[in-house]
Amino acid sequence: MSEEVRYDAADEAEVILGQDRADASAASDRQTPPELGQGMGCHAGAAEMEAAARMAGKSEILDQYARDYPQGPHDKPQSMCPAFGSLRVGLRMRRVASVLSGSACCVYGLSFVSHFYGARRSVGYVPFNSESLVTGKLFEDIRDAVHEMADPARYDAIVVTNLCVPTASGVPLRLLPQEINGVRIVGIDVPGFGIPTHAEAKDVLAGAMLNYARKEVEAGPVQAPVSGKSDRPTVTLLGEMFPADPIGIGGMLAPLGLAAGPVVPCREWRELYSALDSEVVAAIHPFYTSAIREFQAAGRTIIGSAPVGYDGTAAWLSAIGAAYGVAADQIAAAQNAFLPAIKGALAAQKINGTITLSGYEGSELLVARLLIESGADVPYVGTACPKTPWSEPDLDWLTAKGVKVKFRASLEDDCAAMEAIKPDLAIGTTPVVQKGKELGIPSLYFTNLISARPLMGPAGAGSLAQVVNAAMSNKDRMDHMRAFFEGVGHADTAGIWEGSPNERPDFRATHQKKLDKAARAAKAQEMI
Repeated sequence: MSEEVRYDAADEAEVILGQDRADASAASDRQTPPELGQGMGCHAGAAEMEAAARMAGKSEILDQYARDYPQGPHDKPQSMCPAFGSLRVGLRMRRVASVLSGSACCVYGLSFVSHFYGARRSVGYVPFNSESLVTGKLFEDIRDAVHEMADPARYDAIVVTNLCVPTASGVPLRLLPQEINGVRIVGIDVPGFGIPTHAEAKDVLAGAMLNYARKEVEAGPVQAPVSGKSDRPTVTLLGEMFPADPIGIGGMLAPLGLAAGPVVPCREWRELYSALDSEVVAAIHPFYTSAIREFQAAGRTIIGSAPVGYDGTAAWLSAIGAAYGVAADQIAAAQNAFLPAIKGALAAQKINGTITLSGYEGSELLVARLLIESGADVPYVGTACPKTPWSEPDLDWLTAKGVKVKFRASLEDDCAAMEAIKPDLAIGTTPVVQKGKELGIPSLYFTNLISARPLMGPAGAGSLAQVVNAAMSNKDRMDHMRAFFEGVGHADTAGIWEGSPNERPDFRATHQKKLDKAARAAKAQEMI
């Protein structure tokens, strides 16, 4: 046996299990498709991977994902590996270990991007090869890993995530022990072929943890949160947001006799109990379908939208107050306490210009509302997330303002809208920003420059104007830069050439014929 356990400076275990363990027992109850053991890895097409997963007994979870995260007219939006979302949720939680089971290249990429975004904990990895995958030894290795890591002095929970290949081979994480030495074991499947975006993968883990915590509450008394229990009824906030926003929301709830509860996804396990204890849940991000299902199973009321802008804050306070049975005059007093300040902030920080907006965070509709109330013209909003019942208040408001809202928007949708509208500013994902700058359109990356600002209440009312107006004022500079680089080439001819580049159109034509033939073959296969 060769086995190594390493600890980083944060004292988190990274378990790397050797390949020379005893042959696996019959713990795996699935049939591994032979092609997975014969070289079909994460490079295989989504259809092949899904078919293999269904053959291996994963139909139930894939059908649930299809219901929770319905796709659009196309396959799905372009997004990074969805497991990045669930991994970030786990890595942000105190006393929670995250272990990945997947192809080494996938684990490397996910670990890299997680640490790029500030993770300060190690990512556990259980490797495999074709033999261990087919024989079921991989499941045994995962089970051994969680037994080795299950130290209650270090962890409240260990999250084990199947990536594409283990999911497609049917590695049965549901057979792992629910608890070892008092440490909870949470197993989830997060395949790229089953979950459209990394934002929705956050919901997969949040829902799994809430399900576990809800069953603990139903079984008997649980630990109180570290911060103690609120002396007022609370409102759980669903969806990641700027750290100052929950504080601002708490201030707006105080005149109603209420308090802001935990933010889900939570930062520690005990907060899950507090989140479930709230009678009302505010779906700030409306795509958390799995989490909402757990709250509804606990009998909680779900309220959509958020206290964004003047109209949004008025409607949200009214809905929250009504859900808790607060008197109408008390609701009106709360509105009167904050709406004038919001109106003043919006009037003082005006935005004059046309903006197209797109992203994959789930808060795109909220940001669009705030921009419009700040004076901007926003003709198009694209979001990679799906339409849900809890996004309807924002959709109805935007539609009444003449905004075209595209759910499950693809990169092509977002770029086509930007090119057709030619806005003063394009807010979007990295490739949209890149395309906008190529066209000489000032552009801002949604995740880093828009999500990293308060949006709620008086603090959010004027938060976007400065960065948006500054970006729009750079139009002349963008034109100057575009003119400066004019003539240096584009795409495969980029750069400065001595003479014309050797483009070889004959090679391109031959390669295109191969692509067309492969597409026809794939289409014919679908019709069989």
